[in-house]
Amino acid sequence: MSGPEWLSSPRRVRRGAALTLVFASVLATGAATGSWSEDPPEGRNSAAPPTRSVASARDRDRARDRERDPAEDAADAAAEAVADGKSGTEAAEDAVSRSGDRWASVYSQGEYEEFEQALDGAYTGVGLWARRAADGRIEVSKVRGDGPAARAGIRQGDRLVTVDGHKVKGRPVTEVVSLLRGAREGTPVELGLERGTRAWRTTLHRERLSTDSVSVSRLTGGGVKIKVDAFTKGSGAAVRDAVRRAPRGAGVLLDLRGNAGGLVTEAVTAASALLDGGLVATYDVRGRQRALHARPGGDAARPVVALVDGGTMSAAELLTGALQDRGRAVVVGSRTFGKGSVQMPSRLPDGSVAELTVGHYRTPSGRGVDRRGITPDLEVGGGAQERAETVLTGLGPPS
Repeated sequence: MSGPEWLSSPRRVRRGAALTLVFASVLATGAATGSWSEDPPEGRNSAAPPTRSVASARDRDRARDRERDPAEDAADAAAEAVADGKSGTEAAEDAVSRSGDRWASVYSQGEYEEFEQALDGAYTGVGLWARRAADGRIEVSKVRGDGPAARAGIRQGDRLVTVDGHKVKGRPVTEVVSLLRGAREGTPVELGLERGTRAWRTTLHRERLSTDSVSVSRLTGGGVKIKVDAFTKGSGAAVRDAVRRAPRGAGVLLDLRGNAGGLVTEAVTAASALLDGGLVATYDVRGRQRALHARPGGDAARPVVALVDGGTMSAAELLTGALQDRGRAVVVGSRTFGKGSVQMPSRLPDGSVAELTVGHYRTPSGRGVDRRGITPDLEVGGGAQERAETVLTGLGPPS
């Protein structure tokens, strides 16, 4: 398991007539929620720790439907547990541990707010990513080039031993991230690190950093590579702008490897950059069917190859499926993760937030993604980007 220091997050639950939903994936990087209605959704589609449990609230859109469902049962069980003296978080974990829902999650109020800030495109931290090795050690998996960690000489592969004196070996990545992050810019954090036989301590000062989830580079064959690490706020517009700025006739390599999801609206905006309107996905909530559509006016002629792997999840799978089903992209790489279920969030009495599965989404052709993933048109193991570039060159310029 690995996760960035900035974590995918849910927006505060909006009550009322709009149906509130969330897509979530399994990474040690948080959860994602948002409000969906008959209009384009503000849903979020990202990572949720698989070891946590959740309770959900009643869907007020279903006031006329008196049938019980697991979400309502879990909510009632959580309420009973709270009445027995347990905290909201403990009650949610107890209630959903019995539900059999593998995508269920519960987040403390602080985690929820941190995740929300991250998906809004910025976070307060030191600019490093962490992963937990098989032996429980925490390793630095990536360092942001212009952040405090990079300026202090921290490198990928360094071992993180302590954060402010707290030993981190064996802790979940989410807990380590919480120690690294802070509420205010300028606050200090002391890190204990190891590199080979060297051990040292350094004090960094947290900064407000953007997530920079979209990067653009030129390929040797003349095409443009657009790498999307996550669908944070503004990432869809960044993809759209990159497509518009690409040289006439240049193909696009859309790299979605390792993309754990994010904001559903941003994924739809990205789809709109490469589709001239039309269906992006459908989703159901307790049997009620709804749809997501691309905006008209996208570049529907430029050659496109989508590069994916087992870390391509949720919103990224939604986008991949749309481009594949609509014949808009050749998909290259390995089978995607397979997360296509919908969760409903609810705020508990202590401010924590809980989710439980209530539905699933499908690609334009009606394919289910959950547990199946998306099979590439060309399955490739090693050297996937080189093969993808070859395919893109073979597609030729638009006619």
